[in-house]
Amino acid sequence: MDSNENTRKKEEWLERMKREGKLTRNPTEDHKFGLKTLQNNTRRNILIFLGNGKKSYEEIKKEFNLNESMINFHLSMLEDALYIEKEEKEGTVYYFPTPRGEGFLENVEMKK
Repeated sequence: MDSNENTRKKEEWLERMKREGKLTRNPTEDHKFGLKTLQNNTRRNILIFLGNGKKSYEEIKKEFNLNESMINFHLSMLEDALYIEKEEKEGTVYYFPTPRGEGFLENVEMKK
């Protein structure tokens, strides 16, 4: 994906998040919540795992050997911080990184 395409994708995503009312925190609180979310190794590793492609709820649960309560907690935090999104397709729930999540992977994780 070239730079213009990537910029357009991010702008479209941001506008959709605003329309859907998901950008409700002020920028300072949003930044704090994002940092808090990714301070946890499990959540960071889930995001890295999703960076390899869309994964189902069951695939994530199995990969990280987590019970329903814990996987729901971690996925909810990542989703609330706008690092991941979910979609349902033919009765299966899939998760994938948002442009914010992709930015984290590209600018932080891949530079390690």
